[in-house]
Amino acid sequence: MHRFKVGVLGATGAVGQKFVEILDAHPWFEIAVLAASERSAGRPYGEAANWIGSKPIPRTVADMQVVEATPGIDCDFVFSGLDASVAGQLEADFARAGYPVISNARNFRMQDDVPLLIPEINPDHTALIESQDWGSNGYIVTNPNCSTVGLTCALRPLMDAFGVELVQVVTMQALSGAGYPGVASLDALANVVPYIGGEEEKMSTEPQKLLGRLVDGRVEAASFQVSAQCNRVPVLDGHMECISVKFRGDVGVEDVRRAYLGFRSPIASYQLPSAPKKLFQVFEDPRFPQPRRHAEHGNGMVVSVGRIRPCEVLDVKFVALVHNTVRGAAGGAVLNAELLIEQGYLKHRKVDAAALA
Repeated sequence: MHRFKVGVLGATGAVGQKFVEILDAHPWFEIAVLAASERSAGRPYGEAANWIGSKPIPRTVADMQVVEATPGIDCDFVFSGLDASVAGQLEADFARAGYPVISNARNFRMQDDVPLLIPEINPDHTALIESQDWGSNGYIVTNPNCSTVGLTCALRPLMDAFGVELVQVVTMQALSGAGYPGVASLDALANVVPYIGGEEEKMSTEPQKLLGRLVDGRVEAASFQVSAQCNRVPVLDGHMECISVKFRGDVGVEDVRRAYLGFRSPIASYQLPSAPKKLFQVFEDPRFPQPRRHAEHGNGMVVSVGRIRPCEVLDVKFVALVHNTVRGAAGGAVLNAELLIEQGYLKHRKVDAAALA
């Protein structure tokens, strides 16, 4: 395959840096453009980015000059790691200019004609692209909130097998989810912050779109209700979620365990580079999963499930763990792009040389 030229919007920020880290040596993609604010434009990436990754900044991009995040850049498509405060306008500008935009931002997630996508969960929702009209070949595809990803993945096998009526979830979310500089140290250390602005609203609405059915070119949202309580905890990476579920019928612990162990990904035959061999890791040991031990499993793309047991209020409760900056953010977006290539929605873009001059 001729590799796709990729632009990263918001490349100097925390999400942008994770894109850079994941895309380094990707078999299908090469970073062609690193774009950021006017303040960073014109500087070498290694100088403009306050690199926060645990690995050194990739040599392939350290000396690459950052450009301003405006249409006219030479690439086949863009990943957006932009902050929501600017993402709405800039992503729309790129789509109107003919760029496919694979976004991590929240701005377009709930728009009717924009896919909110997790490839193993709702790969058919990419058909919504055909309803978008930006006046060009551009379009926008989004991935969900990082905590929504873990919850929705955990619910998919249960919805398919039993039907879901009610969900209660309490999250313990890693500090990396707040970006950089993130939560002040005096708030984060030896403490729990029981409020993350906008997080509970996202978790209460995004899963229904993700798990809804595509009918006549639109998504019919799933009908279950979600009660979410979200907390920031002093963990570096990995969002832990304590989930309780009420089902439509009589469902027990062994039924739930078998549903996870028997789950077959609808994209397994595609052999996408970022897709894990199995979406779920199921633990029998009641001490697991744990963020420090298991968040990186499957290169951060696996959802870990454990402590499956009866719920005294609903039917069954369990713990799920998702790597928030990989599966829940940049890694999920990269997998979205891989799926779009496989489905024929993402192709090499013909660039107007005069427009780039």
